[in-house]
Amino acid sequence: MSVQVISRDGEAEYAVVPWAEYQALLAAAGRRPVEMAPASESADSLAGLASQRETLGLSREQLARQVGISPSYLELIERGEREPDAAIRRSLTFALGKAAQEAAQP
Repeated sequence: MSVQVISRDGEAEYAVVPWAEYQALLAAAGRRPVEMAPASESADSLAGLASQRETLGLSREQLARQVGISPSYLELIERGEREPDAAIRRSLTFALGKAAQEAAQP
């Protein structure tokens, strides 16, 4: 097994293994394999991000601040030049959902 150990302050913090080996470890532990959405499918879920943000009256800076990323990185995501990780996707979804709820309240 090929494992990369990432340390912080001299202490092991993360272990990185190839995807196939990770799936084998899950199977050996009696857990279901993790399925990933195809890249084209996940990119489609961000289609219209900029227009949705604008419709909700959020500036790029406001949304980026709520999500914890830079406005320039958000712009790259909106233009399809960067693919955000799952945590940023969840944060974007949460922030936009919250803004939509607030906009719907009288």
